[in-house]
Amino acid sequence: MNRAARHRRRNPPIRAALRLFTAAAGVAVVALVWDRTFANDSSASESTSNERAVDTTGRQSLTGAALPPVTVPAPVATRSTSQPKVPTAGGGRFSSAQGGSAVAGSGQLVTYRVEAEVGLPMSAAAFAEAVDQTLGDERGWVKRGYAFQRVPQAPLRIVLASPDTTDRLCHPLQTRGQVSCRSGNDVVINARRWVEGAESYSGDVERYRQYVINHEVGHSFGLSHRSCPAAGAKAPVMLQQTYGLQGCEANPWP
Repeated sequence: MNRAARHRRRNPPIRAALRLFTAAAGVAVVALVWDRTFANDSSASESTSNERAVDTTGRQSLTGAALPPVTVPAPVATRSTSQPKVPTAGGGRFSSAQGGSAVAGSGQLVTYRVEAEVGLPMSAAAFAEAVDQTLGDERGWVKRGYAFQRVPQAPLRIVLASPDTTDRLCHPLQTRGQVSCRSGNDVVINARRWVEGAESYSGDVERYRQYVINHEVGHSFGLSHRSCPAAGAKAPVMLQQTYGLQGCEANPWP
């Protein structure tokens, strides 16, 4: 038998073995694809999470190309549910607190009226109640020779206003949407500051409100700003405590 004939007899077993190996490999590939497909379908949310993790580590895709990084947006800042949202700009219209108050104190009588800008999350009535309590408090101006009464019409107008309206009413003073002022016969309380307070009061919004009312009403008496007299002392109410305490302790009372 020549060499060619012997070669032809050996080839059929080799070709058969190759066919069996190829078939087995194909079954393995199909099984792998089947397994991956059902694994993805059964946990889609986890699959999405894993793909993002691969993207952010800069690994390559199946084609060998680099995967683009996933851009994860920054967390959205959330506002405390205890603080109502104050609009930057109001409508410029005001609502007057109805009724009035009894006379508080026995000194020189100061009558005042209270208004709140329409559209704020605080009503004129609620604002007026806080003003009445502060001005009538025995720790306040009443012990400095003043008496107070809220009436429907009065020269002194105490108003709660949005930041933009505060800037307009306080002009030419530069309140910049952040602070309050006394302008002429108007005591203008910035609603943003009324809600948020000031860092110098360490989150005690109620005491800050007492301070800002007493401070701005003090300006209506002709009083100017004061400085901290000594480290650790109580801050004068005419110190600009919204900006800082200069080493003094926060104090809302004259």
